[in-house]
Amino acid sequence: MMAVEERDTLIEFPCDFDIKAMGLSGTTFETTVLSIVNEYVDDIKEGAIKTKQSSGGKFTSMTITVYVESQTQLDAIYQALSGNDLVNYVL
Repeated sequence: MMAVEERDTLIEFPCDFDIKAMGLSGTTFETTVLSIVNEYVDDIKEGAIKTKQSSGGKFTSMTITVYVESQTQLDAIYQALSGNDLVNYVL
């Protein structure tokens, strides 16, 4: 029987990937998230950023579609976002 080659990830790179983050409204959350993502991604295309306020207006969620080259790059983005005090959740 032929052995199945295991992969470290189910995602095939390079690819477009949606990064979702949520934080408090009325802070520098949005500009902070964009600044962090821009450290790891060369270009965020027009229309790639979507924001939405929570029903009570307390939180803002952002979805940013980025082109990532590797799992290492994606992990670095997630770690940087997760380590920021203005970011409550990252998906």
